[in-house]
Amino acid sequence: MTVTVRFAPSPTGYIHIGNTRTALFNWLFALKNDGQFILRFDDTDVERSKPEYAEAIKEDVEWLGIRPSRIAYQSDRFAIYASAVEKLKSAGLLYPCYETPDELERKRKLRLARRLPPVYGRDALKLSADDRAKLESEGRKPHWRFLLPNFSADPFAPQRTDVHWDDVVRGPETVDLASLSDPVLVREDGTYLYTLPSVVDDIDMGVTHIIRGDDHVTNSGVQIALFEALGAVAPALGHHNLLTTVSGEGLSKRSGALSVGSLRRDGYEPMAVASLAVLIGTSENVSAMPDMAALAEVFDPKATSKSASKFDPGELDTLNRTLIHAMPFAEAAPRLAALGVEGAIAEPFWLAVRGNLSRLSEASQWWGIIRDAPSGEETVAEDDKDYVRSAFDLLPPEPWSRDTWKIWTDAVKQQSGRKGKTLFMPLRIALTGLASGPELADLLPLLGREETLARRP
Repeated sequence: MTVTVRFAPSPTGYIHIGNTRTALFNWLFALKNDGQFILRFDDTDVERSKPEYAEAIKEDVEWLGIRPSRIAYQSDRFAIYASAVEKLKSAGLLYPCYETPDELERKRKLRLARRLPPVYGRDALKLSADDRAKLESEGRKPHWRFLLPNFSADPFAPQRTDVHWDDVVRGPETVDLASLSDPVLVREDGTYLYTLPSVVDDIDMGVTHIIRGDDHVTNSGVQIALFEALGAVAPALGHHNLLTTVSGEGLSKRSGALSVGSLRRDGYEPMAVASLAVLIGTSENVSAMPDMAALAEVFDPKATSKSASKFDPGELDTLNRTLIHAMPFAEAAPRLAALGVEGAIAEPFWLAVRGNLSRLSEASQWWGIIRDAPSGEETVAEDDKDYVRSAFDLLPPEPWSRDTWKIWTDAVKQQSGRKGKTLFMPLRIALTGLASGPELADLLPLLGREETLARRP
């Protein structure tokens, strides 16, 4: 059996870091099991689903390093869902209901007042053909509910019906179908709710494992029953904990909080995002994994906490710096070239500045400092100008190497009597226009003697 997983976002907004956690859990599970990953768009809501969101999600998934073996759109598969609906109707497992939302809410409140569970009482099953015809003559259109198998003979006398599964993430789980309402699978306008297309597609596409957020645990009992009603065995199920903002708020595609696109535009490395999205809230230490293969090595779905985890962008900054500081030139070169950083000194430049960067894009500032002029953010203090001018008179001849800085400052120290910060800082500001930055021993050979002299105040 080939392990097959799926990530099924709705293209009604941009995916956020919580969605990313689900996508990555599935991708890493497929990697560890030499399996397949399906990207399946839940776009049956034709009014809210937008092609531009689907394209953005594909771009985000690719940027993260996920390579789907198949991409599918549920909007292309309505005929398959209609066939499943007819199968359920023929089996007496899908029945029409005519209550309005207001009527359903009144019934729910009435049950609560009677200290009964607020589940649908299956009143529509009592309607005769004449009753249904009358309601439809009044302009009412039915929605269709799936009859849960939580009774022996009388559907109005549900009894405890436990559905068990060994959760890929959480271990043994149980849902009592008697505690749930018969779910609506088809709306009044004939469109499908999430459950039916999802189950039908999982059967048709040979999905073997479903890994998703733990807000779907209760849904799993219903879906297992629906798999069986359609003559299939449910895939293995896994439910990971959810991510929240630092303040504990839930994430939403509509709000755009911590969207993958915004993190990408902010200059974060994909493996920084992936490492934190996967490892936070697990027993594994959160550290920057260099690539997906390394992340897959430490990924263990069962090591995931059952409580929600807070996603702190501050941790993301730390991971991002770790990856940038260790990034070899060969990996950085194409992106540096796009910033204009290329030529004979591009590699030594990268090795000199990477340890001071939080984002790769920040390299362009230092490239400008080396190739053009000091940044101008800091200028040599009036009290230090004579000292710096005298120091420039002591610049050694070329060729220059990493040792040149020490040779030069040793001479300056001997002449001026200065040491420590009072010796180095004015020289750094004269050369770079900044009070901090990469080692000047590395920058000086990149500047060369002629350019260095041009920066004499």
